Amino acid sequence: MLNEDIRALRISAAILATLATFVVVYFARDLLLPVLLGFLFALTLSPLNRGAQRVGIPAALSATFLITLVATAISAVILFAGETVSSWTRDAPQIMRELRVKLSGVTETIERVKDASAEVESLASDTDAGPQEVIVSQPGLMDSAFSVAAGTATSIVVALILALFLLSSGDLFYRKIVRAFGTMSEKKRALNTVYDIERRVSRYLLAITVINAALGVCVSIAMWLIGLEYAYIWGIAAFLLNFLPILGGIIGSVLIGAYAILSFDSLSYALLAPLVYQLLSSFEAQFVTPYLVGKRLELNTVAVFLTVVLWGWLWGIAGALVAVPFLLVFKVICDNVESMKTIGSFLGAADSEP
Repeated sequence: MLNEDIRALRISAAILATLATFVVVYFARDLLLPVLLGFLFALTLSPLNRGAQRVGIPAALSATFLITLVATAISAVILFAGETVSSWTRDAPQIMRELRVKLSGVTETIERVKDASAEVESLASDTDAGPQEVIVSQPGLMDSAFSVAAGTATSIVVALILALFLLSSGDLFYRKIVRAFGTMSEKKRALNTVYDIERRVSRYLLAITVINAALGVCVSIAMWLIGLEYAYIWGIAAFLLNFLPILGGIIGSVLIGAYAILSFDSLSYALLAPLVYQLLSSFEAQFVTPYLVGKRLELNTVAVFLTVVLWGWLWGIAGALVAVPFLLVFKVICDNVESMKTIGSFLGAADSEP
């Protein structure tokens, strides 16, 4: 009886600790997100930094060069796409009106249903004098966009600075991790786990980055051949959205489809753009990524989807983007801890080996 009570207390404590962790993660987003991004940047660039050290380049110098290269690439993307995206944000109401006009024939039935529903609600409000509705004015679209852009820029800057410090320190953190354990077997297991995380996560992130860049180039060329304006913008969008598993391709297809409908007179021809985008994205997901990333780094599709949904709920788009690297780190830890290998096996693909 006593053992059952202790077991029940442990389960309750574990549930409460899990809920408390989610609460802390949710409210500490502004603090945790740049830190997590910084570690991901460092993990991605660590093989390049270590290779530079092998040829005699100091860690601080190679780290500075790599971080400067990344910052330059991010700045170039903002420079090329920022003004266009900003103008689209300013013109969003007009764009939505034009889109409704273009799709008026398709949405006519939906509008009739909405009108009928509004009439029913109006009749109900006339017969039932309830409390007065209070309308709270929301910030404008431009204010919200500026706030999101400022927060994103701050997070990226903090993440790059943290990654610079991590890369410049070389093996300092690895030595400190080893010293934190007592026995030689524990030191060896901890070091193997850390190196396995670095090797597999960096390989995954580097491979995905290269694949997404190639997909962005292909999308740009395809949209240019179709005749869609701002083809390079859609290539950049494809590159960024493809870091979001499953949902990224759908979001990209919807955005390109909406803009193509506005750009072309023929609705059937406009649908060619999202169709081509979806074909390219599906080919990458089904053939290119499995071939280049390898079975050992593949993850269970259900686990990936649930992780993306969970982190998207906690942190929005930023959380969905970092969900898969976080899941991969957790899987590597599970694969290297005996008591958690069952969880690691579940998180892996159907035919992958732990």
